[in-house]
Amino acid sequence: MAYDSLKTYKAKRNFDITSEPEEGGTPNEAALSFVIQKHWATRLHYDFRIELDGTMKSWAVPKGPSFDTRDKRMAMHVEDHPISYNTFEGQIPEHQYGAGKVIIWDKGTWEPIGDAREGYRKGNLKFELHGHKLRGKWVLVRMKGGKYGGGKQDPWLLIKEKDEYVRSAAEFSVVDEMPDSVAALGMPDDGRPAPAVKKAQRAVPKAGTLPQGAKKAELPETLSPPLATLVDTPPDNDDDWLYEIKFDGYRILARIDDKDIRLITRNGNDWTHRLPNLVAELKKMKLPPCWLDGEIVVADDKGVPDFQALQNAFDIAKTRDIVYYVFDLPYCGGLDLRLTPLTERRARLQQALTRKASEYVHFSDTFPVSGRDLVASACHIGLEGVIGKRKNSHYAVGRRTADWIKLKCGHRQEFVIGGYTDPQGSRQGIGSLLLGVHEDGKLRYAGNVGSGFSDRTLKEVKKQLDALAAEKSPFSASTGIDRKAHWVKPVLLAEVSFSEWTKGGHVRQGVFHGLRSDKKADAITREEAVSTRTIESRRKSPASKKAAAAAGADIAASAGASSRLPARMKVSHPDRVVDPSTGLTKIDLIRYYALVAPLMLPHLKGRPVSLVRAPDGIKGQLFFQKHMDDPFEGINELDQSLDPDHPALMEIAKPIGLLNAAQMNVIEIHTWNAVKTAIDKPDRMTFDLDPGEGVEWHVMQESTLLMRAFLQQLGLESFCKTSGGKGLHVVVPLKCRYDWDSIKDFSKAIVDHMAKTLPMRFVAKSGPRNRVGKIFIDYLRNGFGATTVCAWSVRARPGLGVSVPIEWDEVNKLHSSAQWTVSNIHTRLDQGNAPWSDYDKSAQNVTEAMSRLGFVPPKPQRGK
Repeated sequence: MAYDSLKTYKAKRNFDITSEPEEGGTPNEAALSFVIQKHWATRLHYDFRIELDGTMKSWAVPKGPSFDTRDKRMAMHVEDHPISYNTFEGQIPEHQYGAGKVIIWDKGTWEPIGDAREGYRKGNLKFELHGHKLRGKWVLVRMKGGKYGGGKQDPWLLIKEKDEYVRSAAEFSVVDEMPDSVAALGMPDDGRPAPAVKKAQRAVPKAGTLPQGAKKAELPETLSPPLATLVDTPPDNDDDWLYEIKFDGYRILARIDDKDIRLITRNGNDWTHRLPNLVAELKKMKLPPCWLDGEIVVADDKGVPDFQALQNAFDIAKTRDIVYYVFDLPYCGGLDLRLTPLTERRARLQQALTRKASEYVHFSDTFPVSGRDLVASACHIGLEGVIGKRKNSHYAVGRRTADWIKLKCGHRQEFVIGGYTDPQGSRQGIGSLLLGVHEDGKLRYAGNVGSGFSDRTLKEVKKQLDALAAEKSPFSASTGIDRKAHWVKPVLLAEVSFSEWTKGGHVRQGVFHGLRSDKKADAITREEAVSTRTIESRRKSPASKKAAAAAGADIAASAGASSRLPARMKVSHPDRVVDPSTGLTKIDLIRYYALVAPLMLPHLKGRPVSLVRAPDGIKGQLFFQKHMDDPFEGINELDQSLDPDHPALMEIAKPIGLLNAAQMNVIEIHTWNAVKTAIDKPDRMTFDLDPGEGVEWHVMQESTLLMRAFLQQLGLESFCKTSGGKGLHVVVPLKCRYDWDSIKDFSKAIVDHMAKTLPMRFVAKSGPRNRVGKIFIDYLRNGFGATTVCAWSVRARPGLGVSVPIEWDEVNKLHSSAQWTVSNIHTRLDQGNAPWSDYDKSAQNVTEAMSRLGFVPPKPQRGK
């Protein structure tokens, strides 16, 4: 059966030329495989293949998969492939079927839902994927009227089914945010390997497999935990969230490396010596090298966590009463799991803790009920509140994240103690604590608290306050009871619950719960709940996405997420067609600039820009914009003194600036030959080789190399990039010694020499008539205010070509200057800016070159 079904596959290929496998591969009924290969053929598409009956049933998905259930992605059924094709990654040679680059974009196992063979035959195949990128339930549905069988391309639809992995296409595109190969990774292990088609039992996962998003890593010495954001109500979409109890205790991270165990607070304080019983318990559990994240608590006689009881446990050395509830596992067994979805991290954590059961170390379980119901129950029994975590969230190191939220039963937070009053009547120690929060760098008085103290607590707090006595008030304004107050240095923190904030910013009906020593006083501000709508908006915002990318930058590259979309933003008219020749849309352009932002920003740094906008696409009116109309994040307005006769210039300084430019219908981005810190002295000289009508491409290539050779004779090193249009750009990095007129005149002298020496090849005058059959070397780019299209910029021409830095030995290998486009730029991203790696250190003084050409150099100006 397998051989017959591969006839079409074999007939289409010449295996003496292509490196694709002719046949082979071992079927595995116990764990059926799937693979998705990203394939740059005539058009970029994704080949989705699932193992069934000894071959890989295959579909070509032009747009790739989507986690949005509303996206019905076309999937053209193609010929069966051998199972051995699962490991194919490389270049299919030209003139072969499917010629182009192929990478393994995702791989894993799949689990049929129902009878797979019947579903495949009837055109309604449901299944669950366990891959590095694709997870959960999916369905392939054959469209009515489509042909079936015989390897013909009948149309199907690939659709995501509803489950915990669903994501809106407006906020997440898996093909854009996770573009890279997973070939180097082992098979994913989510604890649920696929069963045989006819058998219910699950196979044992292969040793050495990695969970989604994980990478091998040494156990780091330090770790900062994510922080939850306070919100006012639970989200509406409970299916996306896990809910657990908010413990009334101290956040503790445990670093376990064999017998070396350290217990660290959220602010990095080492509490190992304070928790000897917990250290001993963790040693007995013999866990693999890992970092655990959780909270230590002491329960009252009703089993409810009690913060003051926890304080007493420290004070009287009864730390054996302390229980450690663990809720996350960012590192384990030589793996960095920070980019692994929360549900998978928790599954591994639960497995590890269950295997090593302990009376004092517990898995913090979640509750399969709505957030609203859980909050109501938690408050009813006297708990502090509830923590909600998005199921697919990453471990957002050291920052407050919108993917983790906290819902409190009433108001409660930490306050800085700035003083106290004397006790009244028979009360000992203190009367009340004077509380403060930081606001605009100052400590603002926030009221006082006098209830919630035991006799023992009153004495102990008084003892600590006496040691911190101060002469002056630490508050920025009068408390209203200054005459009754005793001031202290503002370093101690009090945990206080209260009914509400007054209009004057004071707490009402405060209750003291204990002193805190795990947080810093200068970090205490008034904590106010954010609406769930606002938090969702923040989570999708460019700033939030950028922060997330920065926090995980060290792990993203190795985890295959180096090109993740750096921003989530509201896009107006995302489906507006920008280029009718390719059908590429505005959202395609925005996603392109998100993809290349890390490569493009070094070429934009500090340089004024001009933008080419196309509100109606490239077929409509195009216009240049050199000055800002409205402020946009990431696009800076420069000091007007740089060009005093005109409105202020602008600079794109951040990735979000690129996206905002694309949102404004910008297609091309051009840069000056100088930076803002030395605007009167260009730091590069640009030659734009622009072919006239009738110039063949090979002549263009030869001429560019001739240009380089002449510059070398002058002693000048140069760099090359495609223009993304018809010509090539030759760029000479300079030391900032001469003014614009000097550099422009010198570049003209170079072009004049080239045109005089090779008049049949080059021309120094612009205009179509002057360059028929010749190449105009445009030196006018070197004047003040002139610009050249930036590296990695798209061009507003059919096909949407891209200007790409190249090596000199690549010039003769190019097919055209628009060889790379928005559609196929992925084939070039692995080279990045490497061809120009020596650019920054190649800045040169042109004085000697001017002399060699016979150009009389003006006196150099003082500068860099």
